[in-house]
This record gives sequence, C-alpha cells and structure tokens, in this order.
Amino acid sequence: MKHGDLDSSLLRPDKKLDIHMAVDGADMSCTACHTTVNHRISGRYYTEPAPAKRELALPKDDGNRLACESCHGTRPHRKTAKLNDHADTVACQTCHIPHFARGGVPTKMWWDWSTAGRFAADGKMIVEKDERGMVTYHTMKGGMAWEEHVAPVYAWYDGRMSYVDLADTIDPATVVELNRPGGAYGDGSARIFPFKYYTGRQVYDAGDNQLVIPKLFGPKGSGAFWGGYDWQRAVEVGMAEAEEKFSGRIGFVDTAMYWPITHMVAPAQDALDCDACHAKEGRLAQLTGFYLPGRDRSPLVDRIGWLVVLATVIGVLIHGGGRWYAARRRGRR
Repeated sequence: MKHGDLDSSLLRPDKKLDIHMAVDGADMSCTACHTTVNHRISGRYYTEPAPAKRELALPKDDGNRLACESCHGTRPHRKTAKLNDHADTVACQTCHIPHFARGGVPTKMWWDWSTAGRFAADGKMIVEKDERGMVTYHTMKGGMAWEEHVAPVYAWYDGRMSYVDLADTIDPATVVELNRPGGAYGDGSARIFPFKYYTGRQVYDAGDNQLVIPKLFGPKGSGAFWGGYDWQRAVEVGMAEAEEKFSGRIGFVDTAMYWPITHMVAPAQDALDCDACHAKEGRLAQLTGFYLPGRDRSPLVDRIGWLVVLATVIGVLIHGGGRWYAARRRGRR
C-alpha cells in the first residue's frame, strides 16, 4: 500500500497485474531476481550509479546490480525493432508499467501530519475511513489520501538519489522534495524512469528553515508526540536526543518524495502506446530540455518536412505524367 507497486495483491497475481509473478505465468518469487550473496541482496542501490553498460548481465556480474537487461538483454523487441532504439534513454519500466496500484489495493499518495492530534468531544481518538475502508484521518497520524490505478511521474534517473538532510536549508514557500533522482538528459547514464510522487506535510524548524526529528514514540510526560500530542515539545525533545540544534520555532511545510516504480510489470499488449508520450499533452510533457517528436514543434523542421512532402508529391506527379505521356506515344505508333 505504501509503495504502490508492492502490496498484498502480488501474493497471487494474474498476468494482467504482473507478468513475472503471475501464478498462471512465470510464477517467479522475489529471490528469482533478488539473489543474495553474503547478505547483499541484488537490486537497486540509491548510492550507486546505474550499470555503465546496457548489456545482458546477471547481478553477480555487475556488483549485485539488477536491471531488466539482466534477463531480457538490450534488444528485447523482436517484432518492432524500432522500440529497441529507446533503450538508451527510456527505462523498460516506463512503458511496461503504465499504472501502479492497479491490483485493487489503494496506495497512500498524501499524508498530512499537521492535522494529527485532534480528538473527539468525548476525548477519544478520531478514526475516519473512506468507502474502501482506507483510513483518511487518524488522531495519531493526521490526514491521508489514497489512490488506485495511478499513472507514474517521470524523471531522468541514473540509479542514484540525493537527499535533503538536517544541515540543508529549505524553502518553505515551495514543495520541498526530500529526495531527487540523479541524472539528466544528455549525461549518458540516465534514462527516463517512472516514479510514485508521494506528497505530504510535515513539521520543520521555522526559525532556521531546516528539517527536524520529532520524537513520536513514548509515554505521557516523555515529550513524545504520541504521549502528549504537542508538536512543539516533540520537536524540542527529538532534536535534543539527536543532539541537533533547534531554533525553538516550528511550522509545517509541504514535502514530496520520488519512489521508483519497478514491479507490476504488465503484459506486452498492455504496455504504453507510442502516442502516450509522443503527444503534446502526453506523459512526458513535464520533461523539458530536449526535442520529443509528436510533443514539440520546430518551425524550421516543420517547413522542411512540408517541403519534403511537397517535393514527393510533385515527383510522383511528374513520374506518373511521364509514364502516361510515354504510353500515349507508344499507342500512336
């Protein structure tokens, strides 16, 4: 539920939900891909770049890294070879996971800690749920929003993540992205990758414009938020226990996180079509800085294109007219 591409629906999925783990398909377990050697589990490591080579390689051959190419190679499309040309700039997951949280289990997309701490008139905790039974408000955690069948957000990604830490100054007037995928267009190692863009609202140091560590767990009188439901006290105690400085002023700031999406791989026939991205308002509309056919326009390229079309039409007419004229002359003889 939290990740969006990993939930209880994958215990016994069908092919529509996940082609790899489907009980009526490959029926693969986690360890089929995430092999383990000396307690090192193969998979994505946020502190390491993506594999330098786009080639067939098992995790043991590439520092326990794992990628789609580990099994499928770099040219997996046999019927439409043109799709293989995307492999250097578009991750396989981008097209083959068109939506996440599509197994009937909603995923949490928003979490507002600023509203936590409200109690009913009789002093009891408030717990509110939607029609699906998902908690939309809890006294201990605040407000939450859930979604199903969610289209990912896309960003360039080279396998590394950068993070905001306690020493960083944040801008509370904007949405603070707590992590950010590494890589950019043109750097050679990044590809367009799908993410769950998880938003929320959390307490911060309004004096120094920095993140804080509030103390959540603890009995009454300990200063823990769940012991007294006092954010000011929870931050004071939490920062003191962490031996970090605190200005004494708190506020709440909007935040967001990028969570890579790599499970719930759909069958080939359910992958995104070309026009999902190659369109003016397509899925990659927010990725700028490069020319994307079908989305972007260049007046010069458009003029050249129309001139080529016009020249082709004229050439066809001249050729057809010449053949017609030649045939008439032969007929007169």
